Amino acid sequence: MATQGQVITCRAAVAWEANKPLVIEEVQVAPPQAGEVRVKILFTALCHTDAYTWSGKDPEGLFPCILGHEAAGIVESVGEGVTEVQPGDHVIPCYQAECRECKFCKSGKTNLCGKVRAATGVGVMMNDRKSRFSINGKPIYHFMGTSTFSQYTVVHDVSVAKIDPKAPLEKVCLLGCGVPTGLGAVWNTAKVEAGSIVAIFGLGTVGLAVAEGAKAASASRIIGIDIDSNKFDRAKGFGVTEFVNPKDHDKPIQQVLVDLTDGGVDYSFECIGNVSVMRAALECCHKGWGTSVIVGVAASGQEISTRPFQLVTGRVWKGTAFGGFKSRSQVPMLVDKYMKKEIKVDEYITHNLTLPEMNKAFDLLHEGSCLRCVLDMQV
Repeated sequence: MATQGQVITCRAAVAWEANKPLVIEEVQVAPPQAGEVRVKILFTALCHTDAYTWSGKDPEGLFPCILGHEAAGIVESVGEGVTEVQPGDHVIPCYQAECRECKFCKSGKTNLCGKVRAATGVGVMMNDRKSRFSINGKPIYHFMGTSTFSQYTVVHDVSVAKIDPKAPLEKVCLLGCGVPTGLGAVWNTAKVEAGSIVAIFGLGTVGLAVAEGAKAASASRIIGIDIDSNKFDRAKGFGVTEFVNPKDHDKPIQQVLVDLTDGGVDYSFECIGNVSVMRAALECCHKGWGTSVIVGVAASGQEISTRPFQLVTGRVWKGTAFGGFKSRSQVPMLVDKYMKKEIKVDEYITHNLTLPEMNKAFDLLHEGSCLRCVLDMQV
């Protein structure tokens, strides 16, 4: 492409400071260095993690920055030594890297990767510990190694998954975060078996993806727990079979669920990021074998608690990141599953907007009616 090796000036939504509206700015995006890929972002979705960092509650949040981590686009150019993608490839940027070389990747026990985390955690690129974004010479930090709220972004080559070029990017952008997180929590982390009783706390995008995963795993009962009863009708379409609103009960929600299920559920999933709900999710699990998976990200400094006896008597407490999926290897597989209609994606998209409407999209994210809002980045 004619832009290869050149600085590209494009539009991006910049978070100049916490909790202040994002500003659509002209930003300069430097060419990719060795081991880097510059991507033209066509579509990006909003996730609560973006809102969490923007709110100022994220200890790793740096400003000014370009947020965004659930997106899809086309490779514009690659840096020296990049072999697995080339200009023109359709890709999904992945905040969870996969280098296939580090201790984590080689362990066979986790989807976490340590190769670029030291840089992505502080908003820069690994090569020179600098940003590829600037406005009139002032550096703008990267976010989660992806920064998809920009028409062009630069990512590490270990953080980009090459996908089927026939897949609609305005849909499969969702496979960069929320949907895989929910599906994988069921399939990879909990390994839910047929006939299981499952409880899901929080029926947003991730909670509904958990429900979809549990249905695919042939769970016998899928109980959705949310304080918004309006969410139940929609949740049925994703596999939820029963709905419990904690506000309708005087007893603690864990006791309500234990009573409903003859001693507790086989698997529970906390998809909110609330530490008191995490406790309830563990304590509603069946004695002897119940497993609770923490999916939601709690605010900085929060701690979980329960009586040790809950664990001594056989319950298991575990967590998951990106649903345990290895990003570069398995995101293309998820795209293929979508293309074969084996998993839902379209059904999570409730709103479609454009880059200039970014702040409106954030407002929508906090309304119960919005699951995912997809933004057309090039309009």
